[in-house]
Amino acid sequence: MDALEDFIIRAKAATYAGGGGPAPSCRPASHDLSFSDGAYRYLDSYFGGTDFSGQEVVWRDGVPVWAMGYHGRVLRDDLITGTQAGATVKAALTALYGQGRFLGGFRFRHGGHDYIDIADGDYRAFFGFEEIRVGEARAYGLRYAGGLIRP
Repeated sequence: MDALEDFIIRAKAATYAGGGGPAPSCRPASHDLSFSDGAYRYLDSYFGGTDFSGQEVVWRDGVPVWAMGYHGRVLRDDLITGTQAGATVKAALTALYGQGRFLGGFRFRHGGHDYIDIADGDYRAFFGFEEIRVGEARAYGLRYAGGLIRP
């Protein structure tokens, strides 16, 4: 595994999914989570709660080398709350990162909710979506895309 991909997985596992503490807000009203190790630094900065949008960036020696943008929302608040969706996503991502990866082709069941993540590509260039189904209904959805940054 590439050192950058390994760092991305460890950073993701230590921040949102791992319940990492917040970092100082880098933009007005943003929620920020950060992780550093050696030459690498990771920042996840997002806005909102039940409906949200954000970006993750990795720097190596102060130079941005990777980024991912995302937007997610509760689609059926009669079936799932933002808190329930967050708990399902965190449990699913923890299991996914435990497999040493962060991209799709993954299904997980938590608290009666079915989490599904489908992606195309690898950490160098990718896009995908995650959703939570309650029964047959899509109750939550998120779209993401990202990859390497080169000058």
